[in-house]
Amino acid sequence: AGGPNVDNAEIKVRKVQGSVYLLASGVGGNTTVQIGDTGVLVVDPGYGQLHDKVLAAIRTLSPKAIHYILNTHVHDDHAGGNERLAQVGPQRKDANPLTAGVGGNTGGATTIVAHENVYHRMSADGPDNKPGAAWPNDTFFTDLREIYFNDDGIQVCHIPSAHNHGHSIVYFRRSDVIATGDLFTTTMYPYIDIARGGHVNGVIAGLNKILDLALPNLTVQEGGTMIIPGHGRICDEQDVIEYRDMLTIVRDRIQAMVDKKMTLDQVKAARPTLDWDARYGSDTGFWTTAAFVETIYRNLSQPANASP
Repeated sequence: AGGPNVDNAEIKVRKVQGSVYLLASGVGGNTTVQIGDTGVLVVDPGYGQLHDKVLAAIRTLSPKAIHYILNTHVHDDHAGGNERLAQVGPQRKDANPLTAGVGGNTGGATTIVAHENVYHRMSADGPDNKPGAAWPNDTFFTDLREIYFNDDGIQVCHIPSAHNHGHSIVYFRRSDVIATGDLFTTTMYPYIDIARGGHVNGVIAGLNKILDLALPNLTVQEGGTMIIPGHGRICDEQDVIEYRDMLTIVRDRIQAMVDKKMTLDQVKAARPTLDWDARYGSDTGFWTTAAFVETIYRNLSQPANASP
């Protein structure tokens, strides 16, 4: 209750490449910002309590109106800042009528884009309920939503039943940057939100989607497409390959144990994550190694075709 303590949070601004920047506070998820002549686009504004600091960081990059907010998913550490940041959007009184409401809203307000499942979670009674001003006002139900902004083609790709059932990744084609949300992090095992439809197979499919879009610098097999994780440092394709391979191996190990009718306690005792625990594991906090193993076990113990 009361939200995170942001008093000592410091927003660090890092240029990723092209027109895309990373805003990282260490409190909650990463925020991605794209700037240009038309205005500002933000992916995942973070906790609402960080609004003043996030906006101040954005203003070091651009004084222009925030035309778009894109949500990768519903969690507060990524989407909690929707309501206040949307108030910084374009207005009809803007000097240039072509850039007032460029996102498509006739009222000239900031356009909040997310998969329709994010809207359903925010607008319904329950733990994700938010005020109407925070709801996505431009939703999509297909695999892909396309936006052209600041001379860059932006693809918002829905990844079904992955981190959760409303998750999307955001691909800036000209800048060659992918913002993954919590589908991929460098700080912990993937958080599979089973209560909101998350499934390990969806996460693996999503990581493979990122790899389909990303390209390395073929000279050194590093660099190339830059990848902004939900939490942690800026990455490239090789980092996602290692994460995908880790998750696939852990999934396959647990699947083999499920096929042998092993109990959850037996699976935990077998330590299927041992190889990576020093890097991603935790015995404390909201997402422990034990919770990660238990979630995959429950995913894979469901009858065939019964994943969310």
